[in-house]
Amino acid sequence: MQLVTEDNITELAKARWATAHDARTRELLTGLIQHLHDFARETRLTEAEWMAAIQWLKATGQISDEKREEFILASDVLGLSMLVVQLNHRFDRGATPATVLGPFHIDGSPELEYAADMSEELPGVPLFVSGTVRSLDGTPVSGAILDVWQADEDGAYEAQLPVEEARLRAKYTTREDGTYCIRTIAPKGYSIPMDGPVGQLIRQTEISHFRPAHVHFLLNVPGFRPLITHLFEEGAEYLDSDVVFGTKQELVVGYEHHEPGPTPDGATSLVPWVSATYDFVLQPVG
Repeated sequence: MQLVTEDNITELAKARWATAHDARTRELLTGLIQHLHDFARETRLTEAEWMAAIQWLKATGQISDEKREEFILASDVLGLSMLVVQLNHRFDRGATPATVLGPFHIDGSPELEYAADMSEELPGVPLFVSGTVRSLDGTPVSGAILDVWQADEDGAYEAQLPVEEARLRAKYTTREDGTYCIRTIAPKGYSIPMDGPVGQLIRQTEISHFRPAHVHFLLNVPGFRPLITHLFEEGAEYLDSDVVFGTKQELVVGYEHHEPGPTPDGATSLVPWVSATYDFVLQPVG
């Protein structure tokens, strides 16, 4: 029998988990053990700190549900989500860069026509986002579905509200020439949820808990690499301090301001409105 000591426990634990049947599972688990044990040694982790971490993880699980992904939020603010995105989506320099999914995406958004309003007259400045979806070689991509979602004027997503119907989310399909047009309301910067375990951690630091104004996009088109990204408003607050590290210069777009009058959907706005133009460039598979 081999007695466990401070010096040999890491190798003993790795040896046990190296019996995993799948090679990748074996690599992940033995690597995790090595780094966890190294962390405990380097920081001289105390029992009280270990227990505090266990309780934090427990609370993170308890507050999570089908609408709230507190573990994803934790991954986001620790920079892990964005690191994983960058490791797994090394696109060509000409392709639209990827960023984090975030914790508030909901499957099954309604399908809307070109320039249809996904804001359903919610308060806010009307915003039209238009452009094309194309391949790296410039070929327009017709029939591409843009899954779009965002927060409201108060910084709240549908997943955070007691509502049953779809709210500020929709799916738009590009036309034959690859063009698309979305109508919504101009988003504002907002705070991440601070009422849970992640907020508890943030409050112990000088970290800004705000995200800059943005709209989320998800494009999963056959023949192309999936793209999850945002569009940020040029000049918005918090671009340099995004709490989830999601801002990229290539995703910052200028807003053009318009007086009341004709809008891209063929209607007439009685209030001032804004527009933005952006071409999504997809990375082909292979």
